[in-house]
Amino acid sequence: MPKTRKVIVTCAVTGSIHTPSMSPYLPVTPQDIADAAIGAAEAGASIVHLHARDPQDGAPDQSPERFAEFLPIIKQRTDCVVNITTGGASTMTIEERLRPVAQFKPEVASLNMGSMNFGLYPMLDRFPDLEHAWERAYLEGSRDRIFRNTLGDIENILTTCAENDTRFEVECYDIGHLYTCAHFVERGLIKPPIFIQSVFGILGGIGAHPEDVTHMKRTADRLFGEDYQWSVLGAGRNQMPVALQSVLIGGHLRVGLEDSLWAGPGRLAKSNAEQVTLARQMVESLGMEVATPDEARDMLNLKGADRVAF
Repeated sequence: MPKTRKVIVTCAVTGSIHTPSMSPYLPVTPQDIADAAIGAAEAGASIVHLHARDPQDGAPDQSPERFAEFLPIIKQRTDCVVNITTGGASTMTIEERLRPVAQFKPEVASLNMGSMNFGLYPMLDRFPDLEHAWERAYLEGSRDRIFRNTLGDIENILTTCAENDTRFEVECYDIGHLYTCAHFVERGLIKPPIFIQSVFGILGGIGAHPEDVTHMKRTADRLFGEDYQWSVLGAGRNQMPVALQSVLIGGHLRVGLEDSLWAGPGRLAKSNAEQVTLARQMVESLGMEVATPDEARDMLNLKGADRVAF
């Protein structure tokens, strides 16, 4: 019998895209975030991807002090791989965004591969009633805001983390981002196995049409050959269709309330675990298995949870 293929399921539990007024289920407080990550792991997530928020109003908060309130809890109660963002929010400086990863030295950190428009303002039409003053300004401001990730910024993150043996979930929102990743691979700053997270359906990046997904996979195959693992995330209603296509063509997937608030047409997901469960059921219905955290560590050549600083 051939070995059953293992699929890495990442769960991004809160992010910085959606705002608290959009869903009562979006994790905001440190306890909310810890509980969401633990629930996702118990539902089968191999990796949890973490942002922090101000517990009072839910605004993105990249201070190490905020991460310190939930990282140890997650580590104590699960064996999942912890992935800390260096994306933070588009309103933050690179220095702010890098601080938690530099301090806590996780097994994995996210790393965006290019500056881009990151349009959130269309959500104002769908969510006109916003409770907190920052929410409207944050969304409206994305009309003219650049999400900065220059070549120098990327190099700074890579070199700062080089001695920590933190590996990277390389987030690629368009074809050119794959070529930027290849540039840093050629320079030896990103080392195989490369973990590519292709992002579909964000205004300013590549779309979520099946041909877009195929184009990204085909390009990554040509650039990286056997030296990478490919995962996807689809924004909003694209979440599960893009995940399904990835699994069918040999890839992995990401779900979570950072990427989509929904568990079906017009139905808000009540937890991150609900989305992980849907993803796991899909994977298993196709005759595959969700990778355990240790299997994900093996596939990605991670250093292990005993070597992080939290």
